[in-house]
Amino acid sequence: MKIIKPLYLNDKNLISYFLIPFTIFTILINLSKKLLIKKKYKIKTICVGNIYLGGTGKTSLCIQINKFLKNKFKTVFIKKRYLDQLDERLMLQTHGKLISDENRDISLDKAEVKKFDVAILDDGLQDKKIDYDISIVCFNSTYGIGNGYLLPAGPLREKLEILKKYSAIFIIGEKKNTKLSSILKKFNDKIFYSNYVPVNIKNFNRKKSYLYFCGIGNPEEFENTLNKYKFKISKKFIFPDHHNYTNEDLEKIKKIALNDKLEIITTEKDYKRLTKNNKKNIKYLKVELQIENYRKFSNFLNKKI
Repeated sequence: MKIIKPLYLNDKNLISYFLIPFTIFTILINLSKKLLIKKKYKIKTICVGNIYLGGTGKTSLCIQINKFLKNKFKTVFIKKRYLDQLDERLMLQTHGKLISDENRDISLDKAEVKKFDVAILDDGLQDKKIDYDISIVCFNSTYGIGNGYLLPAGPLREKLEILKKYSAIFIIGEKKNTKLSSILKKFNDKIFYSNYVPVNIKNFNRKKSYLYFCGIGNPEEFENTLNKYKFKISKKFIFPDHHNYTNEDLEKIKKIALNDKLEIITTEKDYKRLTKNNKKNIKYLKVELQIENYRKFSNFLNKKI
């Protein structure tokens, strides 16, 4: 689903106040999901999702969890098939086996038939038909909970009270958000922290000036990482999440970069959505999620699996 998050989602203002009555529909939907019968699978299931609308680092965390477990277990990624999320499926496939169907139940059934030990689900916390062994909810450290309201008045899919039912919380991003931590700890004190670390930084000359473009759920986090590692950013182009780039998009970007003598940089997810011809003269920053106190997190996983 392509998303452009309205600015009012981050603040309490007239628009958000006006939309509060309409949150009743989100509440009713969530209540109806509680009536669903949950299915427990033989395969161990780890679901990494969010209750905040937009990018929170789910896919990156799934990849790191797979790194923790793949030497002990036969692991597989599960990703529900959305037409506009090929980039995320391609990223997962570079790090392990992937099963992707229109229905998560079908994917899990296939994973059991193929004798996988652990299924790591990228997204799916709102899929209440599945009884997950481990459920992890992600928040971005910059956006946090936004204005704290449910959709459509705010960015939350579920009330914060739901955090009590999840196994753990991950706060992902460069910003140290102590206020967010204190809010979330009221509901669940099993909190882990992580940020993004470039692994191909030697491929870039940071004395040069750059133009960056991206179409991801949280473009600000990409810019935070670029700033942290001293990239000189002169221009930027922000597109909707999972944007399918046209030749015209890239021609415009490349023309501006050429005229202003700028290098072009983007994210790995965006790069995977480009055609072979459009990739010319464009580099991507490859990042990995660095988990603070990874030994503690590894012990947490081992106790649950």
